[in-house]
Amino acid sequence: MSSITNAPPPAVHYPDSDGQPMADNTLQFEWIVTLQGNIDLMFRDRADVFVAGDHLIYPVEGTADVRQAPDVYVAFGRPKGHRGSYKVFEEDHVFPQVIFEVWSPGNRFSQMEDKRDFYERYGAEEYYIVYPEFPAHVDGWVRKGEQFERIADMNGYTSPRLGIRFELQRGNIAVYHPDHRRFLSYVELGALQHETQVRAEAAEQNAEQERQRAEQERQKAERLAARLRELGVDPDTL
Repeated sequence: MSSITNAPPPAVHYPDSDGQPMADNTLQFEWIVTLQGNIDLMFRDRADVFVAGDHLIYPVEGTADVRQAPDVYVAFGRPKGHRGSYKVFEEDHVFPQVIFEVWSPGNRFSQMEDKRDFYERYGAEEYYIVYPEFPAHVDGWVRKGEQFERIADMNGYTSPRLGIRFELQRGNIAVYHPDHRRFLSYVELGALQHETQVRAEAAEQNAEQERQRAEQERQKAERLAARLRELGVDPDTL
């Protein structure tokens, strides 16, 4: 009598790249980096918030073809750390709550609708499409029950999860931190850091000059007091 043993199913390979470029142009790339960097900075002290950009999400275990790579996403309740991809079934079944896509000329509306359906189906709470080309604007959806509901007016809208605010100003988009500071690009952040450093160095230099002047005045006063004592005059009586 022979026994038949079933071979275990082959392991599923989840690629870390979909072979697609991160961005189609420099403006799209700048917005991806700006959104990811500023949001990551906002939550730098939160060990349980993971922020990523151009990163594959696999929501279904055993199915490597079901995936999307949002331009930026935020997963609350997940630890920071490097990952090749975000496998929901290995992340305590937490699907990223906030998703951003940045529109580029290479995108198609049908493609963006498919992405929205994907994020809606697998549990995202907020979904935003940023259109950076002039006149720039933002489309947004927020979860109501099992479905997304479109946000009627994004101008002045505040993300429930992130607390960031979107403003449309003369055909341009501005995004603000909860403390009302505007999202800055990497170059703007670098320039601000340099300006702050220059001001700090100038203040330190001025303080040192004041210290030197005070020391000179003290020495001058001591010499004068010594001279008065030589002449038999008590400087404390003057």
